[in-house]
Amino acid sequence: MSTTTSPRPAQKPAKRRTPAEDGRSGSRSAGRSPAATIIVTAILAIVAIYFLVPVYWVIVNATKSTDALFGTNGFWFGGGFQLFENLGNVLTANGGIFPRWALNSLIYSGLGSALATYFAIAAGYALAKYDFRGKKLVYAMVLGGVLVPGTATALPLFFLFSSVGLTNSYWSVLIPSLVSPFGLFLSSIYANAAVPDEVLEAGRIDGVGEIALFHRIALPQLVPAIVTVLLFQFVGIWNNYFLPLVMLADEKLYPITLGLDNWRAQTDRLPEFYQLTVGGALLSVIPLAILILVLQRFWRGGLTEGSVKG
Repeated sequence: MSTTTSPRPAQKPAKRRTPAEDGRSGSRSAGRSPAATIIVTAILAIVAIYFLVPVYWVIVNATKSTDALFGTNGFWFGGGFQLFENLGNVLTANGGIFPRWALNSLIYSGLGSALATYFAIAAGYALAKYDFRGKKLVYAMVLGGVLVPGTATALPLFFLFSSVGLTNSYWSVLIPSLVSPFGLFLSSIYANAAVPDEVLEAGRIDGVGEIALFHRIALPQLVPAIVTVLLFQFVGIWNNYFLPLVMLADEKLYPITLGLDNWRAQTDRLPEFYQLTVGGALLSVIPLAILILVLQRFWRGGLTEGSVKG
């Protein structure tokens, strides 16, 4: 008795689901609702306006005369275009003191941020890659330093520097600028993630010293952290007002922030100082804009580092 098997019906090939049917999308907006996109865009636009409006106001009013500054709309041009004349007055007022203030700010910010960044990166690398007694205590002190505002330490620093005769000097502003608790904290976190322990061990096996390991292997991996700390420290020192106010008495040692405030204080009896203050404020933001434009490619490159699998 033979048995016959009926042929199985041919199975239809499974229909491929489109990304839209599958709930996925190849675009960057996958998983984000239109409402969320609108809200995020609106928030970013508000933040951008908040930061750009003061800059726009300074640019517009730096082109006006003193009379037009108060007699026209503050957010639109009027009363003639006197930008270059106003900037020339800024550079020559009080015997040309503004270029001296600008040079002082560059010394404080440039030298202070460079050294502070190096110290922060080196200390952060040591905290991340070495085990030693008291490491947790040091880390707690660093976190405590992040939480303490700079204005709270200005007066104790004044008494300390006064006792050793360093007030009213470049050192009284430079030395406190060499310490960056936030930079150290950020550097330790980034070094822990960006510098592999295996690479360091391979370097030690090859006979590379610890100092050479830091400079030749770790530093190239820490470029995004270096740029970030440098930018934060440079901007912080450039905009610092209270510490120079406490430490300095000689006008020739003033940074731009303190010098512009000195001009603003004279506007009650000399109205032309309004225009000097506005023009000086415009010139004071140019170095910051140049620095950010030059360093942003390193910053953006570090933010995307490791995001693409090789």
